[in-house]
Amino acid sequence: MSTKPTTTDLQWTELDQRAVDTVRVLAADAVQKVGNGHPGTAMSLAPAAYTLFQKVMRHDPADADWAGRDRFVLSAGHTSLTLYIQLYLAGYGLELDDLKAFRTWGSKTPGHPEYGHTTGVETTTGPLGQGVANAVGMAMASRYERGLFDPDAAPGTSPFDHMVWAVAGDGCLQEGISAEASSLAGHQKLGNLVLLWDDNHISIEGDTETAVSEDTLKRYEAYGWHVQRVEQLPSGDLDPAGLFAALQAAKAETGRPSFIAARSIIAWPAPHAQNTEASHGSALGAEEVAATKRVLGFDPEKSFEVSDEVIAHTREALDRGREAKGEWEKSFAAWRTANPERAADFDRISAGELPAGWEDRLPVFEPGKGVATRAASGKVLQALGEIIPELWGGSADLAGSNNTTIDKTSSFLPAGNPLPGADPYGRTIHFGIREHAMAAAMNGIALHGNTRIYGGTFLVFSDYMRNAVRLSALMHLPVTYVWTHDSIGLGEDGPTHQPVEHLASLRAIPGLNIVRPADANETSIAWREILRRYTKVFGKGAPHGLALTRQGVPTYEANEDAAKGGYVLFEAEGSDGRSAEPQVLLIGTGSEVHLAVEAREELQAAGIPTRVVSMPSVEWFEEQNQAYKDSVLPPSVKARVAVEAGIGLTWYRYVGDAGRIVSLEHFGASADAKVLFREFGFTGEHVAAAARESLAAATR
Repeated sequence: MSTKPTTTDLQWTELDQRAVDTVRVLAADAVQKVGNGHPGTAMSLAPAAYTLFQKVMRHDPADADWAGRDRFVLSAGHTSLTLYIQLYLAGYGLELDDLKAFRTWGSKTPGHPEYGHTTGVETTTGPLGQGVANAVGMAMASRYERGLFDPDAAPGTSPFDHMVWAVAGDGCLQEGISAEASSLAGHQKLGNLVLLWDDNHISIEGDTETAVSEDTLKRYEAYGWHVQRVEQLPSGDLDPAGLFAALQAAKAETGRPSFIAARSIIAWPAPHAQNTEASHGSALGAEEVAATKRVLGFDPEKSFEVSDEVIAHTREALDRGREAKGEWEKSFAAWRTANPERAADFDRISAGELPAGWEDRLPVFEPGKGVATRAASGKVLQALGEIIPELWGGSADLAGSNNTTIDKTSSFLPAGNPLPGADPYGRTIHFGIREHAMAAAMNGIALHGNTRIYGGTFLVFSDYMRNAVRLSALMHLPVTYVWTHDSIGLGEDGPTHQPVEHLASLRAIPGLNIVRPADANETSIAWREILRRYTKVFGKGAPHGLALTRQGVPTYEANEDAAKGGYVLFEAEGSDGRSAEPQVLLIGTGSEVHLAVEAREELQAAGIPTRVVSMPSVEWFEEQNQAYKDSVLPPSVKARVAVEAGIGLTWYRYVGDAGRIVSLEHFGASADAKVLFREFGFTGEHVAAAARESLAAATR
């Protein structure tokens, strides 16, 4: 048996230690059974995870979505057994058969934790460092939620006060996203956030001395965090009493986020596998598993051994959870009575509903006037901000360019910040030049619930964000990315800032909806549709990326069919000026739609009935039934041209064999936007010429 520390502050019994050791053998058995996985960290972290779930966190295993719960984020997602075994022990619904099915088809215990798949999993983690940023976002959302519903309560007295606990490993802290997010958390003084670092000195390539020599604790001190270190027991195991004391001290530190370093030995106490890189990502082997069981006092001939006494003891978490939730419900009921208007807002927001009349606030723009879609988006946000208090967001230091400032007088900044408009509950987030952390923090904000989040940067910098964007799609999260400067139309900044492959690349992410409005009215309709699509039902939400112009584009009459993703903007006409069957279809998005309109005028003048289709969102269009899609793009019309200032990959399925694509298959250049469009062939004349080529090909 391993050492059994006791303390007057922490009630730690023989049964608690037996439960921790049970975690270790379950982790070894689960990986050994499937033949792959990460046993070592789950074994060494067992005391820390057990202490959190059984001794520290406020949670109710019978109600994993309880609004008053603490949040737990396992950033080191490869050690998913660390979480799964605690969910099993506490009574979240996982049972031994689920652990036996680890990493197999259809199981509730996939290789990395997946939000919406396993009860009790707060976020999908796997790519290292994402969970750190998710946790930062959750802590930000918790503060903003408090500002919505209970801003005047004394610290620690509100039903909306809760903690965010996160566990990260060496790999998480080496990834740059965690540095971005940790810097932001320190600046925001997120006192409701605690990050436990499993400092085991092992990565896939061996001892972390191969890659890291910094003083991590001093780094976090420099970020503005409250920093502690928990020493090992003489045996080498983690010290539950030391962990408990550090976690309680972190919870008491309300003015700063807390960082706890816990030096562990990976795969402890496996006699030969401990402190080896092999134990990080490989089964220990039957002999080593048996040897480990002998060290811990388990029968080496038995697998998945859990005594009745242990499971009865750990399932007492259900009783504690029921009691904690009951106490919270009393506090919540008192708050409802004292705050009826805010309670009504809470009911509406938590149900995923929007305020009555919100659509009436959406601006409608005068046709004919040239307006940049980024500017139109800014006007929409400012209009909606007046009626939708849960809508908030900001930019990665590009608010003036992205037009993402929802309220110029209110900045989400901690108490004591000297800037004008600084407010702990402010509407406008200043993410700083941290695109990757911004995207992952937005995921955390969405996962926390009760707010609607957006964040902006230039489209070309979506590359920095891509992994977090992919995870927002994987989790079906209703986050909105405001990506401006969406083409060579940004001009003189040149090819480093001009997106070329980005639209097609982002459209390749399953579940991400890209919306590239043609004009100001399409932009307003796009925002309306994005907000309408929000839902709390897992599997039906989706992230959206708005691709918006820097330059002004002509404004057309608003058309409600823009919300269908593709629609007829201008119909083909015969010589008599009446609607006619089109001979050619011109399909455009964003700033290139007006080029299709110019080409139509030329073709119509030449007696060629031409239809212009605006397709702001391919994804929305593909959701429509076939009859609607055929009404917009009649299969009988083979002459087609798609025009978009990016690579043409998206458009082959729409133009067919006889079609033509006016695209940009190379990087841009530094020059005035009008010069670039002309030199690279983005003119109405060029589109009309492509249409004639397509007509010729279609009639061969």
